Amino acid sequence: MSRFILAALFAAAAPAFAADLTINVEGVSSADGQVMVAIYNSAETFPTKPLRALTAPAHDGTVQLVAAELPAGEYAFALYHDANGNGKLDRNPVGMPIEDYAFSNNAIGKRGAPHFEDARIVLPAGGASTTVNLR
Repeated sequence: MSRFILAALFAAAAPAFAADLTINVEGVSSADGQVMVAIYNSAETFPTKPLRALTAPAHDGTVQLVAAELPAGEYAFALYHDANGNGKLDRNPVGMPIEDYAFSNNAIGKRGAPHFEDARIVLPAGGASTTVNLR
């Protein structure tokens, strides 16, 4: 009986099929600033409470970021090119982004972020790679 409890404790402590999510960001227009990514794991948290955030130095062309050891499951992400390095997505006076941005699946929202279901990607246990285009 104690062996069963010990095995259950080890199983609970192990990550549930940790996988890497590779995000390729195409259309980065300069080497200024950095590319910022926020990853979400539910419709309830998207796009306000990220599970994980990543950054990478910007460079002209394609920037690659890797979210390592995520549990297999459903995710969505939002990203932008923080060209001026101020740590936020800059907007014009009416609230429209003035820095390049994208969502997973290249999803587009109407008057804001897309729905989680439109941006949702499935991360299998073996990991996955996805590509988005900045706009």
